[in-house]
Amino acid sequence: MIIKDNNGVLSEAGYSSATALSTAANYIMNAPETFTHTYRTYIRLRENGSLTLKFWHSNSVDSTWDMGQEASGSERGGEWSIEEAYIADGGLVPDGAVAPGSQVPVTFAGANSKAVAPGECFWSDEASLDLPEGHYLAFTWTLRTAAPGKSFPFNVEGILVSAYDADGNLAGQESVDTFAESDKLLVMPGYIGYKKQVAKKLVFLGDSITQGVRTEKDAYSYWAARIAEGLGTDYGLWNIGSGWGRAYDVAADGAWLNKAKQGDEVLIVLGVNDLDIGKRSAEELLGDLTNIIGKIKEANTSTDIILSTVPPFNFTEERETYWRIVNDTILTNPPAGVDRVFDIAAVLSEPAPADHRIKPEYMSNEFDPHPNGNAGKAVAEAFLAWYGGNR
Repeated sequence: MIIKDNNGVLSEAGYSSATALSTAANYIMNAPETFTHTYRTYIRLRENGSLTLKFWHSNSVDSTWDMGQEASGSERGGEWSIEEAYIADGGLVPDGAVAPGSQVPVTFAGANSKAVAPGECFWSDEASLDLPEGHYLAFTWTLRTAAPGKSFPFNVEGILVSAYDADGNLAGQESVDTFAESDKLLVMPGYIGYKKQVAKKLVFLGDSITQGVRTEKDAYSYWAARIAEGLGTDYGLWNIGSGWGRAYDVAADGAWLNKAKQGDEVLIVLGVNDLDIGKRSAEELLGDLTNIIGKIKEANTSTDIILSTVPPFNFTEERETYWRIVNDTILTNPPAGVDRVFDIAAVLSEPAPADHRIKPEYMSNEFDPHPNGNAGKAVAEAFLAWYGGNR
Protein backbone atom coordinates (compact mmCIF):
# COMPACT_ATOMS: atom_id res chain seq x y z
CA MET A 1 0.00 0.00 0.00
CA ILE A 2 1.52 3.31 -1.09
CA ILE A 3 -0.39 6.43 -0.15
CA LYS A 4 0.72 10.00 -0.68
CA ASP A 5 0.78 12.17 2.39
CA ASN A 6 1.62 15.85 2.68
CA ASN A 7 5.32 15.06 2.42
CA GLY A 8 5.30 12.82 -0.64
CA VAL A 9 4.85 9.06 -0.76
CA LEU A 10 4.43 6.86 2.31
CA SER A 11 4.85 3.12 1.79
CA GLU A 12 3.29 0.53 4.08
CA ALA A 13 4.41 -2.79 2.63
CA GLY A 14 2.67 -5.92 3.78
CA TYR A 15 -0.73 -4.40 4.59
CA SER A 16 -4.03 -5.07 2.86
CA SER A 17 -7.53 -3.66 3.28
CA ALA A 18 -9.20 -5.51 6.16
CA THR A 19 -12.82 -4.95 5.14
CA ALA A 20 -15.11 -4.53 2.14
CA LEU A 21 -16.89 -1.66 3.90
CA SER A 22 -16.32 1.74 2.31
CA THR A 23 -15.34 4.54 4.66
CA ALA A 24 -14.97 7.16 1.93
CA ALA A 25 -16.04 10.66 3.02
CA ASN A 26 -18.78 12.63 1.28
CA TYR A 27 -19.65 15.17 3.99
CA ILE A 28 -17.97 17.34 6.58
CA MET A 29 -18.90 18.10 10.17
CA ASN A 30 -20.06 21.70 10.52
CA ALA A 31 -20.98 22.84 14.03
CA PRO A 32 -21.63 26.31 15.51
CA GLU A 33 -19.51 25.52 18.59
CA THR A 34 -16.53 23.36 19.47
CA PHE A 35 -17.35 19.92 20.81
CA THR A 36 -15.91 16.60 21.98
CA HIS A 37 -17.70 13.47 20.79
CA THR A 38 -17.11 9.72 20.69
CA TYR A 39 -17.87 7.43 17.73
CA ARG A 40 -17.99 3.62 17.88
CA THR A 41 -18.38 1.53 14.71
CA TYR A 42 -18.71 -2.23 14.21
CA ILE A 43 -16.99 -3.73 11.18
CA ARG A 44 -16.92 -7.23 9.77
CA LEU A 45 -13.34 -7.97 8.83
CA ARG A 46 -12.28 -10.21 5.95
CA GLU A 47 -10.31 -12.35 8.41
CA ASN A 48 -10.43 -12.82 12.17
CA GLY A 49 -7.99 -14.40 14.58
CA SER A 50 -4.66 -12.89 15.63
CA LEU A 51 -4.54 -9.56 13.79
CA THR A 52 -2.07 -6.74 13.39
CA LEU A 53 -4.01 -3.67 12.30
CA LYS A 54 -3.01 -0.24 11.12
CA PHE A 55 -5.15 2.74 10.13
CA TRP A 56 -4.61 5.51 7.60
CA HIS A 57 -6.67 8.64 7.34
CA SER A 58 -7.11 11.60 5.02
CA ASN A 59 -8.52 14.82 6.45
CA SER A 60 -10.25 15.66 3.17
CA VAL A 61 -13.66 15.07 1.65
CA ASP A 62 -13.59 12.53 -1.18
CA SER A 63 -16.76 13.24 -3.15
CA THR A 64 -19.29 16.05 -3.47
CA TRP A 65 -22.52 15.88 -1.52
CA ASP A 66 -25.56 17.13 -3.45
CA MET A 67 -24.28 20.11 -5.47
CA GLY A 68 -21.52 21.04 -3.04
CA GLN A 69 -23.40 23.44 -0.78
CA GLU A 70 -22.22 21.54 2.32
CA ALA A 71 -19.27 19.47 1.10
CA SER A 72 -17.38 19.23 -2.16
CA GLY A 73 -14.85 16.78 -3.55
CA SER A 74 -11.27 17.24 -2.27
CA GLU A 75 -12.37 19.91 0.24
CA ARG A 76 -9.89 19.95 3.11
CA GLY A 77 -11.11 19.23 6.62
CA GLY A 78 -10.51 21.69 9.42
CA GLU A 79 -8.42 21.43 12.58
CA TRP A 80 -9.44 18.74 15.05
CA SER A 81 -7.81 16.17 17.29
CA ILE A 82 -8.04 12.53 18.20
CA GLU A 83 -8.24 12.40 21.99
CA GLU A 84 -8.23 8.60 22.28
CA ALA A 85 -8.79 5.65 19.95
CA TYR A 86 -9.28 1.93 20.58
CA ILE A 87 -9.91 -1.32 18.78
CA ALA A 88 -11.80 -4.05 20.60
CA ASP A 89 -13.75 -7.28 20.31
CA GLY A 90 -17.23 -6.08 19.33
CA GLY A 91 -18.81 -9.48 19.98
CA LEU A 92 -21.28 -11.40 17.87
CA VAL A 93 -23.96 -8.71 18.13
CA PRO A 94 -23.11 -5.02 17.49
CA ASP A 95 -25.03 -3.66 20.47
CA GLY A 96 -22.90 -0.66 21.42
CA ALA A 97 -20.72 -2.45 23.98
CA VAL A 98 -17.36 -4.19 23.65
CA ALA A 99 -16.07 -7.37 25.29
CA PRO A 100 -14.71 -6.56 28.77
CA GLY A 101 -10.96 -6.23 28.84
CA SER A 102 -10.57 -6.35 25.07
CA GLN A 103 -9.87 -2.67 24.32
CA VAL A 104 -6.47 -2.06 22.73
CA PRO A 105 -5.23 1.55 22.37
CA VAL A 106 -4.54 2.86 18.88
CA THR A 107 -1.59 5.24 19.01
CA PHE A 108 -0.04 7.76 16.64
CA ALA A 109 3.76 8.05 16.64
CA GLY A 110 3.64 6.54 20.13
CA ALA A 111 1.06 8.99 21.50
CA ASN A 112 -2.53 8.29 22.52
CA SER A 113 -3.70 11.57 21.00
CA LYS A 114 -3.06 13.44 17.77
CA ALA A 115 -3.72 16.94 16.47
CA VAL A 116 -4.90 16.80 12.86
CA ALA A 117 -4.15 19.64 10.44
CA PRO A 118 -6.35 20.67 7.50
CA GLY A 119 -5.90 18.22 4.63
CA GLU A 120 -3.40 16.10 6.57
CA CYS A 121 -2.88 12.40 5.78
CA PHE A 122 -1.45 10.15 8.48
CA TRP A 123 -0.99 6.58 9.73
CA SER A 124 -1.59 5.10 13.14
CA ASP A 125 0.92 2.78 14.78
CA GLU A 126 0.37 -0.97 14.64
CA ALA A 127 -2.18 -2.42 17.05
CA SER A 128 -2.66 -6.13 17.72
CA LEU A 129 -5.91 -7.84 18.64
CA ASP A 130 -7.18 -11.41 18.92
CA LEU A 131 -10.65 -11.37 17.38
CA PRO A 132 -12.68 -14.60 17.64
CA GLU A 133 -14.24 -15.99 14.49
CA GLY A 134 -17.58 -14.37 13.70
CA HIS A 135 -17.00 -11.40 16.00
CA TYR A 136 -17.09 -7.79 14.88
CA LEU A 137 -14.20 -5.39 15.21
CA ALA A 138 -15.25 -2.39 17.26
CA PHE A 139 -13.38 0.83 16.47
CA THR A 140 -13.92 3.69 18.90
CA TRP A 141 -12.41 7.14 18.91
CA THR A 142 -13.06 10.47 20.58
CA LEU A 143 -12.67 13.55 18.40
CA ARG A 144 -12.42 17.14 19.57
CA THR A 145 -12.91 20.09 17.25
CA ALA A 146 -10.55 23.04 17.51
CA ALA A 147 -12.94 25.78 16.36
CA PRO A 148 -16.55 26.33 15.31
CA GLY A 149 -17.42 25.55 11.71
CA LYS A 150 -16.17 22.77 9.48
CA SER A 151 -13.92 20.10 11.00
CA PHE A 152 -13.68 16.39 10.13
CA PRO A 153 -14.98 14.61 6.99
CA PHE A 154 -17.30 11.60 7.30
CA ASN A 155 -19.87 9.62 5.31
CA VAL A 156 -23.51 10.59 5.61
CA GLU A 157 -25.10 8.48 2.87
CA GLY A 158 -26.88 5.52 4.43
CA ILE A 159 -25.38 3.67 7.38
CA LEU A 160 -24.44 0.14 6.25
CA VAL A 161 -23.04 -0.98 9.60
CA SER A 162 -24.01 -0.55 13.22
CA ALA A 163 -22.53 2.57 14.77
CA TYR A 164 -23.02 4.44 18.03
CA ASP A 165 -22.00 7.87 19.30
CA ALA A 166 -22.06 9.88 22.49
CA ASP A 167 -21.10 13.30 23.83
CA GLY A 168 -17.79 13.58 25.64
CA ASN A 169 -14.65 11.49 25.84
CA LEU A 170 -15.98 7.94 26.22
CA ALA A 171 -13.61 6.05 23.93
CA GLY A 172 -12.34 3.91 26.80
CA GLN A 173 -15.82 2.98 28.01
CA GLU A 174 -16.74 -0.68 27.46
CA SER A 175 -20.49 -0.42 28.07
CA VAL A 176 -23.17 1.09 25.83
CA ASP A 177 -24.24 3.49 28.60
CA THR A 178 -24.97 7.00 27.20
CA PHE A 179 -24.21 5.84 23.64
CA ALA A 180 -27.02 6.15 21.08
CA GLU A 181 -27.36 4.51 17.67
CA SER A 182 -25.90 6.72 14.96
CA ASP A 183 -28.00 7.93 12.06
CA LYS A 184 -26.23 8.73 8.77
CA LEU A 185 -23.00 9.25 10.67
CA LEU A 186 -20.10 6.98 9.70
CA VAL A 187 -17.01 8.54 11.25
CA MET A 188 -14.10 6.23 10.52
CA PRO A 189 -10.49 6.26 9.32
CA GLY A 190 -10.23 6.20 5.54
CA TYR A 191 -8.31 2.91 5.42
CA ILE A 192 -8.40 -0.08 7.74
CA GLY A 193 -5.41 -2.27 7.02
CA TYR A 194 -4.18 -5.57 8.41
CA LYS A 195 -0.81 -7.23 8.01
CA LYS A 196 -1.40 -9.55 5.09
CA GLN A 197 0.47 -10.44 1.93
CA VAL A 198 -1.94 -10.74 -0.99
CA ALA A 199 -1.63 -11.75 -4.61
CA LYS A 200 -3.28 -8.58 -5.88
CA LYS A 201 -4.77 -5.38 -4.44
CA LEU A 202 -8.05 -4.34 -6.01
CA VAL A 203 -9.64 -0.92 -5.57
CA PHE A 204 -13.35 -0.51 -6.34
CA LEU A 205 -14.03 3.11 -7.24
CA GLY A 206 -17.66 4.13 -7.54
CA ASP A 207 -20.67 5.91 -6.07
CA SER A 208 -23.44 4.75 -3.72
CA ILE A 209 -24.02 1.64 -5.86
CA THR A 210 -20.46 0.50 -5.14
CA GLN A 211 -20.72 1.65 -1.54
CA GLY A 212 -23.84 -0.49 -1.14
CA VAL A 213 -26.32 2.17 -0.07
CA ARG A 214 -29.87 0.92 0.67
CA THR A 215 -28.78 -2.66 1.32
CA GLU A 216 -29.40 -4.24 4.72
CA LYS A 217 -27.37 -3.00 7.68
CA ASP A 218 -24.53 -5.32 8.77
CA ALA A 219 -25.45 -7.79 6.00
CA TYR A 220 -22.60 -6.96 3.57
CA SER A 221 -24.97 -7.97 0.76
CA TYR A 222 -23.84 -5.34 -1.77
CA TRP A 223 -21.83 -6.58 -4.71
CA ALA A 224 -18.43 -5.24 -3.63
CA ALA A 225 -18.62 -7.19 -0.35
CA ARG A 226 -19.86 -10.33 -2.11
CA ILE A 227 -17.04 -10.11 -4.65
CA ALA A 228 -14.51 -9.78 -1.83
CA GLU A 229 -15.93 -12.92 -0.23
CA GLY A 230 -15.91 -14.78 -3.54
CA LEU A 231 -12.32 -13.87 -4.38
CA GLY A 232 -11.04 -14.94 -0.99
CA THR A 233 -8.42 -13.32 1.18
CA ASP A 234 -5.54 -13.90 -1.23
CA TYR A 235 -6.98 -10.83 -2.95
CA GLY A 236 -7.08 -7.49 -1.16
CA LEU A 237 -10.11 -5.31 -1.81
CA TRP A 238 -10.44 -1.65 -0.87
CA ASN A 239 -13.96 -0.36 -1.50
CA ILE A 240 -13.93 3.43 -1.95
CA GLY A 241 -17.49 3.78 -3.21
CA SER A 242 -19.00 7.07 -2.04
CA GLY A 243 -22.64 8.12 -2.07
CA TRP A 244 -23.45 10.80 -4.64
CA GLY A 245 -19.92 10.56 -6.00
CA ARG A 246 -19.31 11.40 -9.62
CA ALA A 247 -16.53 11.05 -12.16
CA TYR A 248 -15.70 14.75 -12.22
CA ASP A 249 -14.93 14.56 -8.47
CA VAL A 250 -12.34 11.89 -9.19
CA ALA A 251 -10.97 13.59 -12.31
CA ALA A 252 -10.05 16.63 -10.19
CA ASP A 253 -7.08 14.50 -9.02
CA GLY A 254 -7.57 15.09 -5.31
CA ALA A 255 -8.00 12.91 -2.25
CA TRP A 256 -10.35 10.39 -3.84
CA LEU A 257 -8.26 9.68 -6.92
CA ASN A 258 -5.18 9.36 -4.71
CA LYS A 259 -6.89 6.41 -3.04
CA ALA A 260 -7.71 4.82 -6.38
CA LYS A 261 -4.06 5.05 -7.43
CA GLN A 262 -3.11 2.53 -4.71
CA GLY A 263 -4.53 -0.51 -6.49
CA ASP A 264 -2.81 -3.11 -8.64
CA GLU A 265 -6.19 -3.24 -10.35
CA VAL A 266 -8.95 -0.62 -10.29
CA LEU A 267 -12.61 -1.26 -11.11
CA ILE A 268 -14.38 1.99 -12.05
CA VAL A 269 -18.19 2.10 -11.80
CA LEU A 270 -19.10 5.76 -12.19
CA GLY A 271 -21.53 7.87 -14.20
CA VAL A 272 -24.98 7.63 -12.61
CA ASN A 273 -24.63 10.85 -10.62
CA ASP A 274 -22.78 12.60 -13.43
CA LEU A 275 -25.73 12.05 -15.74
CA ASP A 276 -28.33 12.66 -13.03
CA ILE A 277 -27.60 15.44 -10.54
CA GLY A 278 -24.40 16.52 -12.33
CA LYS A 279 -26.26 17.02 -15.64
CA ARG A 280 -23.17 16.02 -17.60
CA SER A 281 -23.36 15.22 -21.28
CA ALA A 282 -22.12 11.92 -22.67
CA GLU A 283 -19.04 13.69 -24.03
CA GLU A 284 -18.25 15.31 -20.67
CA LEU A 285 -18.63 12.04 -18.75
CA LEU A 286 -16.45 10.13 -21.20
CA GLY A 287 -13.87 12.90 -20.98
CA ASP A 288 -13.78 12.64 -17.18
CA LEU A 289 -13.44 8.85 -17.31
CA THR A 290 -10.60 9.22 -19.81
CA ASN A 291 -8.83 11.68 -17.50
CA ILE A 292 -9.23 9.40 -14.48
CA ILE A 293 -7.79 6.42 -16.33
CA GLY A 294 -4.91 8.47 -17.69
CA LYS A 295 -3.98 9.79 -14.24
CA ILE A 296 -4.07 6.32 -12.68
CA LYS A 297 -1.85 4.97 -15.46
CA GLU A 298 0.45 7.95 -15.09
CA ALA A 299 0.91 7.14 -11.40
CA ASN A 300 1.57 3.45 -12.18
CA THR A 301 1.70 2.17 -15.74
CA SER A 302 1.28 -1.43 -14.57
CA THR A 303 -2.11 -0.81 -12.93
CA ASP A 304 -4.87 -2.75 -14.66
CA ILE A 305 -8.03 -0.74 -15.34
CA ILE A 306 -11.44 -2.41 -15.47
CA LEU A 307 -14.07 0.04 -16.68
CA SER A 308 -17.69 -0.83 -16.05
CA THR A 309 -20.68 0.29 -18.03
CA VAL A 310 -22.90 2.78 -16.20
CA PRO A 311 -25.59 0.96 -14.21
CA PRO A 312 -29.21 1.53 -15.25
CA PHE A 313 -30.93 4.12 -13.09
CA ASN A 314 -34.29 4.56 -14.82
CA PHE A 315 -33.10 7.56 -16.81
CA THR A 316 -35.51 9.22 -19.23
CA GLU A 317 -35.31 11.55 -22.23
CA GLU A 318 -31.95 13.30 -22.66
CA ARG A 319 -30.41 11.49 -19.70
CA GLU A 320 -31.35 8.14 -21.21
CA THR A 321 -29.81 9.17 -24.54
CA TYR A 322 -26.53 10.12 -22.87
CA TRP A 323 -26.55 6.88 -20.83
CA ARG A 324 -26.88 4.85 -24.04
CA ILE A 325 -24.11 6.78 -25.79
CA VAL A 326 -21.71 6.34 -22.87
CA ASN A 327 -22.35 2.64 -22.49
CA ASP A 328 -22.13 1.97 -26.21
CA THR A 329 -18.78 3.77 -26.27
CA ILE A 330 -17.47 1.85 -23.25
CA LEU A 331 -18.42 -1.45 -24.86
CA THR A 332 -17.20 -0.74 -28.39
CA ASN A 333 -14.47 1.88 -28.09
CA PRO A 334 -13.42 2.36 -24.45
CA PRO A 335 -11.06 5.17 -23.40
CA ALA A 336 -7.33 4.68 -23.84
CA GLY A 337 -5.78 2.78 -20.96
CA VAL A 338 -8.75 0.50 -20.28
CA ASP A 339 -7.58 -3.10 -20.00
CA ARG A 340 -10.97 -4.79 -19.69
CA VAL A 341 -14.65 -3.86 -19.63
CA PHE A 342 -17.23 -5.31 -17.23
CA ASP A 343 -20.84 -4.89 -18.32
CA ILE A 344 -22.71 -4.32 -15.05
CA ALA A 345 -25.65 -2.86 -16.97
CA ALA A 346 -26.25 -6.20 -18.71
CA VAL A 347 -26.74 -7.83 -15.29
CA LEU A 348 -29.07 -5.21 -13.83
CA SER A 349 -31.06 -4.00 -16.84
CA GLU A 350 -34.46 -5.03 -18.08
CA PRO A 351 -34.50 -6.52 -21.60
CA ALA A 352 -34.22 -4.07 -24.51
CA PRO A 353 -35.71 -1.69 -25.41
CA ALA A 354 -36.29 -0.99 -21.69
CA ASP A 355 -32.66 -1.69 -20.83
CA HIS A 356 -32.20 1.81 -19.40
CA ARG A 357 -34.36 0.62 -16.51
CA ILE A 358 -33.20 -1.60 -13.66
CA LYS A 359 -35.11 -4.84 -13.16
CA PRO A 360 -37.88 -4.19 -10.59
CA GLU A 361 -36.77 -7.14 -8.44
CA TYR A 362 -33.35 -5.49 -8.07
CA MET A 363 -34.66 -2.10 -6.86
CA SER A 364 -34.40 -1.09 -3.21
CA ASN A 365 -38.09 -0.28 -3.34
CA GLU A 366 -40.63 0.53 -6.04
CA PHE A 367 -39.39 4.13 -6.22
CA ASP A 368 -35.65 3.74 -5.60
CA PRO A 369 -33.42 2.26 -8.34
CA HIS A 370 -30.47 1.68 -6.00
CA PRO A 371 -29.62 -2.04 -6.33
CA ASN A 372 -30.67 -4.21 -3.39
CA GLY A 373 -28.95 -7.26 -1.90
CA ASN A 374 -30.39 -9.58 -4.54
CA ALA A 375 -28.86 -7.35 -7.19
CA GLY A 376 -25.59 -7.48 -5.27
CA LYS A 377 -25.67 -11.27 -5.46
CA ALA A 378 -26.36 -11.24 -9.20
CA VAL A 379 -23.62 -8.72 -9.97
CA ALA A 380 -21.08 -10.52 -7.79
CA GLU A 381 -21.80 -13.88 -9.42
CA ALA A 382 -21.53 -12.36 -12.89
CA PHE A 383 -18.33 -10.51 -12.04
CA LEU A 384 -16.65 -13.54 -10.42
CA ALA A 385 -17.47 -15.74 -13.41
CA TRP A 386 -16.22 -13.05 -15.81
CA TYR A 387 -13.15 -12.15 -13.74
CA GLY A 388 -12.12 -15.76 -13.26
CA GLY A 389 -12.25 -16.35 -17.00
CA ASN A 390 -10.31 -13.18 -17.81
CA ARG A 391 -7.45 -13.04 -15.33
